[in-house]
Amino acid sequence: MHTLALMLKSYAPDFNYAQRLVESFARHNPEGLHLYCVVPVEDLDLFAPLGNRHVTVMDESPFAPHLVHEQLAGLRSGYINQEIIKLAFHELELAENYFCVDSEAVFIRDLHASDFMAPDGAPYTVMVEDNELKVEPQYFQQYWTSRETSVRLIANELGIEDSVLPTCHGHQVFSSAVLRAFVERILKTRGWDYRDALAIAPYEFSWYTLWTQVCGVIPVHPREPLVKVFHHEGQHFEYILRGITEADLARGYLAVVVNSNYSRDIAPTPVGTPKPAALAPYLSYSEAAKLIQAKLGDTWRRRVQRS
Repeated sequence: MHTLALMLKSYAPDFNYAQRLVESFARHNPEGLHLYCVVPVEDLDLFAPLGNRHVTVMDESPFAPHLVHEQLAGLRSGYINQEIIKLAFHELELAENYFCVDSEAVFIRDLHASDFMAPDGAPYTVMVEDNELKVEPQYFQQYWTSRETSVRLIANELGIEDSVLPTCHGHQVFSSAVLRAFVERILKTRGWDYRDALAIAPYEFSWYTLWTQVCGVIPVHPREPLVKVFHHEGQHFEYILRGITEADLARGYLAVVVNSNYSRDIAPTPVGTPKPAALAPYLSYSEAAKLIQAKLGDTWRRRVQRS
């Protein structure tokens, strides 16, 4: 059993993303950490070439007893099943701690066990309030209210009465010991499987993070997010316009995710790409024409003011 490993749940539509992730993992893995890539049985042949001595590609059949075959909590079965697999991965006894990473992630600097594990041997716990998302109108309208309600439902189930509920969106270091306690002390005492918890609130990382804070299984060592996630194109635009490069991001993060919910139909644009090239995929020809018109008008006004 590895003390620490990485775990990726993926499937055929995300193969190109997963391939890019594995390539970046190979470039930034000086300590020889291991990555487990879990995919549907029917996708195993597609993903098999990604395997090597530091990457194991495996099918999700060991988790079959836990998986669902219809919608749950208003979400399609595939989405719920990837959440279940992340929570249940500890059952394979492959790693005592595992960092769940998304297919869309790209590692931008070298990975070390010390990025994920505190000096006392306990994993770090990513804990944030996400206030920077709460104040963004686009995110608040689409996601915040329902997510906040769900996190409160989780807290209620776990007996947490605090008004402040630090949690995380993803890219958490899961402790197998914490998850074993979750199964024994939460799921089994209620006669639940993972699916029953997710039916109440389909946020696997919030279940884990809040449970970690109250179970007492490991000491809680809070960390800010290890991965920079651009949740929507406005956040991505901001970094592009500010001229923040990949090297700048690497001072604070291990990896970058450009959310595929808005970028899937265009080629992923790395942070640090020159502004015109970075903005081009997001602009229609009419928007580009309006941008040129506005730029010419601005130039003319400044010349008039100087004369």
